[in-house]
Amino acid sequence: MKDKLEEVIANSRKLSTAANSVSEMDLDESELNDPFQALMEKAGNHGRYQTLYNYVFVAGLAFAGAMVYMNIILALNIPDHWCTVPGREHTNLTMNQWLDLTLPKQTDNRGKETHSNCEMYDANFTELTDFSAWRSSRSKNQTTACQHGWTYDQTWYDSTIPTDQDWVCAKDLFVTNVFVVGRVTEVVGSFIFGQMGDSFGRSVVYYISVIFCSVGRLGSVLCTSSYTWFLIMSGIVGLTVNSLFQSPQIIGMEISREEDRSRIALFQSVGWSVGTTLMPLLFWWLRHWESFMWLTSLPTAMVLLFSKYVIESPRWLISKRRFREAIVQFKKIARINGRTFDVTEKELTEIYSQDKHEVTYGMASLFAGWRLARNTTIMGFSWCVVAVSYFTLVLFSSRMAGNPFLNFLYQSIVEIPAYMVGKYMGDKYGRRFTNSVSFLTSFLTCLPIIAYATDERFEWLMIYLSTFIKFLNALTFFTANLQCLEIYPTCMRQTGIALGTILANAIGVLAPYLVYLGTTVNIRAPYYILGTLFLLGGIGALFLPETLHKKLPDTIEEAKNFGRHDKFFSLPKAPPVLSKTPDAEPELTKLNQPSFAP
Repeated sequence: MKDKLEEVIANSRKLSTAANSVSEMDLDESELNDPFQALMEKAGNHGRYQTLYNYVFVAGLAFAGAMVYMNIILALNIPDHWCTVPGREHTNLTMNQWLDLTLPKQTDNRGKETHSNCEMYDANFTELTDFSAWRSSRSKNQTTACQHGWTYDQTWYDSTIPTDQDWVCAKDLFVTNVFVVGRVTEVVGSFIFGQMGDSFGRSVVYYISVIFCSVGRLGSVLCTSSYTWFLIMSGIVGLTVNSLFQSPQIIGMEISREEDRSRIALFQSVGWSVGTTLMPLLFWWLRHWESFMWLTSLPTAMVLLFSKYVIESPRWLISKRRFREAIVQFKKIARINGRTFDVTEKELTEIYSQDKHEVTYGMASLFAGWRLARNTTIMGFSWCVVAVSYFTLVLFSSRMAGNPFLNFLYQSIVEIPAYMVGKYMGDKYGRRFTNSVSFLTSFLTCLPIIAYATDERFEWLMIYLSTFIKFLNALTFFTANLQCLEIYPTCMRQTGIALGTILANAIGVLAPYLVYLGTTVNIRAPYYILGTLFLLGGIGALFLPETLHKKLPDTIEEAKNFGRHDKFFSLPKAPPVLSKTPDAEPELTKLNQPSFAP
């Protein structure tokens, strides 16, 4: 058995010789030589276990996690509102006539004159009898803040958290600050749990993330009467929400074939989009924020029912030289795949005897060497642009004119075809080209929005164009996420993704304020900023290495040399296919049956 395994490993390493003979490929040996894939083929790297894992922990958890992450946006929506002024019940005036009589005018974010949301005329309208005289002298009267609370438009909602707690006017930044706290805690959580994933394991972080997200969001439902506790509970969700998605996806990619990596990213992305598409329909049906929050938060906790199928990444365990534990995980995968994994700890140690255990220094290791530092910087900026634009568009969509649920739905449903287009383009033309083209197209789309946003006649055009930008944003997210997973080495993969998340959320803190600026000052302001970011992101993405058809780097040294021979004006080519040795062939042909495909 050992001879067979070593023969398979040797066959894998022969690819380095092929790389030298294929000059047009210009590939490093480290980009092709991957003995781990031979080990995974023994356990099955495309079998029943991968199918189960992709559906439950990649797609299923993304579906549940998307709802527990995004439901707060809809629950914190602020519908149109105005001061409650008693006295109309004693008149025969319509609501619009009463508002004209009792409320001063203000200029909205489009420059249009509307009734004030937060002020009323300082008068006792229950005792007023001569309305004609009042109208003629109204301009001389003083205004005051709402004295009797607010009336909320219930066209779309029976209740939201701000309408129940009156988080408007003097408290209108309460909602914005909730989102800001979420971004800040995401930064802190990504820093802590991203490095924990590479130091203590992916599965440990997975369990912590599921528990924190479930407890935090369900706790926030119970704490709305206390703004401080509501912020704390929202912050608990923010701490682990990114690692909730990262850990299962990383494990899924590390136990699967190279050609399945984009499919796994698609699984997670589609799961996310289905969750965010279902959410607005649920709220539209329920109309009450509390029942909506319970219904969309519980599924994340229910994922714990499948805990017996959770594994630790054997690739990560090998990188830490924990060979005995890696064997246990290989056997668990092999058992579900209907295979027998009979490699011993001693044999596994011999296979990796030439590999040295690397000492890493947390996130500082991501800047070891010029090329890795450049890749890390560009990836970080790409994450920043994707995050700021995503949250700005999502938050803005719920505050646009028209049906807020359909606006949110349009923004979500376009993600599914975007991910499919991203997968096709990424597998056909490469991640680098796809990422850059998507950014630059988003920049061009911002131009007509800036030109026509203030004209209400083009409201429909604004909705379509912003939805198209959301489509492009989803496409960019899919590609950038895939690049991030493929550029960083196994020993630093979750830390690298965490760094991107930290930078994204640090800059993403601006997104709620961009929305506030767009809804209260100038509706075009967010698109000026987003357009500039898209342009810079598109240019920067061109300088990333191509990751298509490349082996996942395992060490810092491999990551430092990753893409060293890439040509700037080129598209990726598939590596040469080597025939397997006759002795190894029977062992391997049974391992990747189409019937076991994810």
